[in-house]
Amino acid sequence: MDTKRISVSGKRQITIPQKYFEKLNIGDEVECLMTDSEIIIRPIRQETEFAEEILKDLIAKGLQGDQLLTEFKNTRAKIRPAIKRMIEEAEQAAEQFDGTDTMKEIFSDLED
Repeated sequence: MDTKRISVSGKRQITIPQKYFEKLNIGDEVECLMTDSEIIIRPIRQETEFAEEILKDLIAKGLQGDQLLTEFKNTRAKIRPAIKRMIEEAEQAAEQFDGTDTMKEIFSDLED
């Protein structure tokens, strides 16, 4: 693990060391998460990763032209809300977790 002490300005701002910035391929935004004792800053992955997978799937289904474009836009628009729901559900499960539940009990609603 590589660590570096970073100053915090009077406006609560920090500068990400260039080495970290370049290694993690940070773009215009980062995601900031807070735990009980830590702040985690991580790059936001470009939607191109999802876009490529969506296109591969739609092409495999035989879609072309305008139909491909329409389905791509519809599918891509569903990604962010789906991820947001997943995060909310994970946070809710974490709040309810008392250390005694097993994974099977936590995810029992996903099993048929």
